[in-house]
Amino acid sequence: MTKIKKSTLQFIKDLHRNNNRDWFAENKPRYEAAHENMIEFAAELLDRLSKTDVLVEQNGKKVLQRIYRDIRFSKDKRPYKRSMSGSFTRDGKLRRGGYFFQIKPEANWEEGDWMPSSCCGGGFYNPERDDLKRLRDELATDSSELRAIIADKDFVRVFGELMGDKLKTAPKGFPKDHENIDLLRYKNFVAMRRFTDKEVLSADYLDLNHEALLTVRPFFDYFTDVLTTDGNGVVIV
Repeated sequence: MTKIKKSTLQFIKDLHRNNNRDWFAENKPRYEAAHENMIEFAAELLDRLSKTDVLVEQNGKKVLQRIYRDIRFSKDKRPYKRSMSGSFTRDGKLRRGGYFFQIKPEANWEEGDWMPSSCCGGGFYNPERDDLKRLRDELATDSSELRAIIADKDFVRVFGELMGDKLKTAPKGFPKDHENIDLLRYKNFVAMRRFTDKEVLSADYLDLNHEALLTVRPFFDYFTDVLTTDGNGVVIV
């Protein structure tokens, strides 16, 4: 079973402290070794997930996201990310949601980070306007199914609670005193498990990621059912 190597975690830490092209060029062999470690990890996780879900055809290398930042429209001109991450895409319109994993040393946390450390999980980040409206309409009518999912003992044990940015007040068209206002205010719906550096380097880290990504499936299935039907339950895809 593939492990995240201590040298991989250390490279990401050092890159955070030396985020410039000269240092990166001098340490290119270290990056390539860390990248290869991440490819192996992603490939094994992909193989496991493919046994229980239908994913877009990928491989370990394609799963990984680029280490280079897009700085064209950013005030932060540092060229490299402070993490190494990847994602798995579910195949077809009847399989909504996507899996995500990230290796980010705890020392690389900065104020404003949406996630302070390594993590994995999935959800619906910045859904399209029509999809968000459909989700809110469903939750306004009946939130019992989603509440049951996020209150499930395994969901709570793995993820703690539902995550995601929220509006400060009620969304347009919904009363502030709606009984489900706590869910209606969400702009993103995310389930994410955080990991310490010690857990990242442990022998069972791959197992921990696999468990979390399996636990998120009922969450995905609920949102898929909602987003592929109209308010009367008629399939629209």
